[in-house]
Amino acid sequence: MNEFTDRVALITGAARGQGRAHAVAFARRGADLVLCDRCTDSSAIAYPLATAADLEETARMVEAAGRRCLAVRVDTADRLGMEALATRAEEKFGRIDIVVANAGVSAAAPIQDCPDALWEEVIASNLTGVFHTIAAVAPGMIARNYGRIVTVSSMMGRSSAPGLAAYAASKWGVIGMTKSAALDLASYDITVNAVAPGNVSTPMVHNDALYSMMRPDLDAPSRSDVEPVFASLHAQRVPFLEPEEVSGAILFFASAANAHITGTVLPIDAGAAARVSA
Repeated sequence: MNEFTDRVALITGAARGQGRAHAVAFARRGADLVLCDRCTDSSAIAYPLATAADLEETARMVEAAGRRCLAVRVDTADRLGMEALATRAEEKFGRIDIVVANAGVSAAAPIQDCPDALWEEVIASNLTGVFHTIAAVAPGMIARNYGRIVTVSSMMGRSSAPGLAAYAASKWGVIGMTKSAALDLASYDITVNAVAPGNVSTPMVHNDALYSMMRPDLDAPSRSDVEPVFASLHAQRVPFLEPEEVSGAILFFASAANAHITGTVLPIDAGAAARVSA
């Protein structure tokens, strides 16, 4: 249970949802944590994003597990901000061993009605932010000849659905970037892998905007109204997975023992990937 003792893990989008689950999972297994989140809403995103109080709560949970923690408000779309975070983390902890590029948003609109602001926000958060995260930590990992990088794509990174042009494009892009980065960094004992979750029970999924997209026939759909629709996307017919299920896959990729698994994509999607060929 202490396989990550003396390791330092950076988690983006750590204030709530999957990011919080990943941070706590690493802390309980001995890692010190660097947490970041933007902690501001976006006019292009129709649901509230995480807050500074959410980030503080994740930090409290990490410290309650007995681990050290650095929590910083920074947007992964800001490359200089991410580079400054990497520098600050190395000054505090000496290094960054593990990175989970988790930060992301969800937004939906038919492509013929998709405003530039929505497209730009989704691509900046979900794709450019992953690029900035990897670019910020790679030099230190190269210098130390060690690193484990895990990116978070989606089942929509190998398929799609109506209204998700921006989201699907960003998550397909994460998979391509992951594979390319794995090749760039392979000779430095740095692995780069992706997880592709299905519908995970987080605030990004449980919000009125997404519910309305899933059930446009209803004025104000509830969770019970949309559960059958979400379940239909999973072969196992469960509507939602829990964030901790994704954490388990990330811990696997982050282990020092898995030195020769790189450039791969692991679905955690209740069988949804079995339906696609990409």
